[in-house]
Amino acid sequence: MESWDVVIIGSGPAALRAAIASSDAGTKPIVIDGGSVGSGTGAAPVSGIAISFDEVDSTAHRDDTILAGGESSDKSVVARVCGEGINVLAQLENWGLVLQRRDGGLPFASTSHGHTRPRLVGCGDSTTREVTRILEEQTMKRGIVRRTDLQVTSLVMDNKQVRGITVLNLQSGELFGIQAKAVILATDGYQGLWNNFAEGSGTGAALAASAGVKLEGMSNIPKHKLTVRDTNLHLPLDILSSGGRYRTESGEDILPGEKSDEECVLDLRSLDSDAKIWYSQTIRRIEERTGLNPMLDVIPLMESVAFTLGGAPIDDNGRVTFKSETMWFTGLYAAGRSANTGMHGEGYLSGNLQLEDLVTGESAGLHAGNWSKTIQFGGSDKITKELVKMDKKISKYYSPNGMPVGEISNKLSTVARSHNSNNSTSTLSSIKELKTTQISLNDNSKVMNTELLHAIQTNAMFSILESIAKTG
Repeated sequence: MESWDVVIIGSGPAALRAAIASSDAGTKPIVIDGGSVGSGTGAAPVSGIAISFDEVDSTAHRDDTILAGGESSDKSVVARVCGEGINVLAQLENWGLVLQRRDGGLPFASTSHGHTRPRLVGCGDSTTREVTRILEEQTMKRGIVRRTDLQVTSLVMDNKQVRGITVLNLQSGELFGIQAKAVILATDGYQGLWNNFAEGSGTGAALAASAGVKLEGMSNIPKHKLTVRDTNLHLPLDILSSGGRYRTESGEDILPGEKSDEECVLDLRSLDSDAKIWYSQTIRRIEERTGLNPMLDVIPLMESVAFTLGGAPIDDNGRVTFKSETMWFTGLYAAGRSANTGMHGEGYLSGNLQLEDLVTGESAGLHAGNWSKTIQFGGSDKITKELVKMDKKISKYYSPNGMPVGEISNKLSTVARSHNSNNSTSTLSSIKELKTTQISLNDNSKVMNTELLHAIQTNAMFSILESIAKTG
């Protein structure tokens, strides 16, 4: 059985930043992901990173975040994360991140609803991709091992202490275990629940829930305002500071989030000439998906769930906590979209999630790296028992007497879309009914079986939707 000091599950900025910090702490981490290398660069470019670089300090950023999140925001967390913005930006630039800049050479900062000052910095519509690429380069320089096409199927716990994980090799169909001193959950969000699981299957949050972690912050489901109507094409909010205009169909300029009785559109016909370079991918994607010419036509918009908040509750060191954060699961950490810090409260300020990814990733990786040097491996017998259990669970998917996985996942998405705080009982009842339905596969192969992956993700989504329904 393989043994690693720190296992990081994920592929995006939070996971990669955690791996870098863990390695720098002197341990040997491994990064595991169900996709391929570079898959983290494909995340929706919803905005740049919120950094108060053009201000005396981060006080105004902190106050704006608390105002957006309301009383449920954890003010100490907000102050800490916002205060780390300058250091995060300096580190990324030192590693080679090329930012969009303004006259004079300073980073260009975009305005956004809720921010009292221009604060979104980045690389146009390539911020997520470029940040991920920079972090991937740093993992390579450190010789950090990365393995792809591996779906983590469960966390192995021993009296609230993590002992390792069970993993399905998607290429071979082999199920195996990995022993670990620490595990960091840093996967994508669960936004795929409302549309297509490929957009975000929430593996980290689902693994935590299955291991007995009570997920928090699940009732706050933010809606991205710049999604091209009748598509899953999400556009970056930053484009509104470069000549883009958010309008009603009758031509009235309004702010994203401002109530309107009309459908809204994005008008890029006055896009700044310099900005066309930074948003060339956005222009090309719109043309390819809609046939519209953004330089001549307005783009019809709708709201969508492009990203999610909420997950495993963590402390400032990234440790997954319980009992109102007074205790923690030994060796279990979370970061980014798998975690809930309490920063966002009941509202969301654009750019903060990207900043939080990097801050929580570094904190979790650093603490896990230092802590894992002080303990020994254990619990291999627990992992062996869990493998037997998971093998039986996966074998049931090959039963011919159940419902096709595609049909069940579609029903689950329908339940998610219809859920609101007034019908939680009905949502929970629907989930219970679906959970008792046997999932069946049409593809009986164990090699490169994407239908099997879909079944595992569907089963995992049950616990996430249950958490959402139970919290409103």
